[in-house]
Amino acid sequence: MQELSTIQQISVLLIPVLFAITVHEAAHGWVAKQLGDGTAKMLGRVTLNPLRHVDPIGTVLVPLATYLLTGFLFGWAKPVPINAKNLRNPRRDMALVALAGPGANLLMALLWALVIRVGLALGDASEWVALPLLYMGGAGVLINAVLMILNLLPILPLDGGRVLASLLPPKVALGFSRLEPYGLIIIVALLATGLLGKVLWPLVQAVQGLAKGVAGL
Repeated sequence: MQELSTIQQISVLLIPVLFAITVHEAAHGWVAKQLGDGTAKMLGRVTLNPLRHVDPIGTVLVPLATYLLTGFLFGWAKPVPINAKNLRNPRRDMALVALAGPGANLLMALLWALVIRVGLALGDASEWVALPLLYMGGAGVLINAVLMILNLLPILPLDGGRVLASLLPPKVALGFSRLEPYGLIIIVALLATGLLGKVLWPLVQAVQGLAKGVAGL
């Protein structure tokens, strides 16, 4: 998207980002409801309305700042409230609830790859439709791949950290959970040093390749 102006790039990214965050968070709540905890449902978080999930700082200001300054999108949405005591098998089910978000991002990456295919099929005959679909499809695959892999990192409060905490022996998991207040600091430090990109990028490319391969691109 380097040929686009900054305003055009933000316009192309807006819908894929909102969908990526909204479906990710709604998936957490939906799976929790299926496993016995209706907290998110009662609070209106199992919805595709992005306004229910948007955090003004984490979803708007931080992603804009990181994208304009580094070219890397980083941010977060309001966490979906989950009451583990309501789950039928708390340790197992918390891992399943955590995996629902990245799983939703993988599904969306596949769907955005299909959007690219539609854009290519339209081609020059409908360039005014095809180009936006191609740009948005490419952005959608990338954003969802990044969000999926980032959230699978074994750092609390990320989803991967929740999964790891569910797999660890209870006493070890308790000690691990005490690191959660420092999780965001760790992630920002990894981003600032460039280590985060080095870890994420090969995996992001693999997910992009998978999505485009499934879509026949």
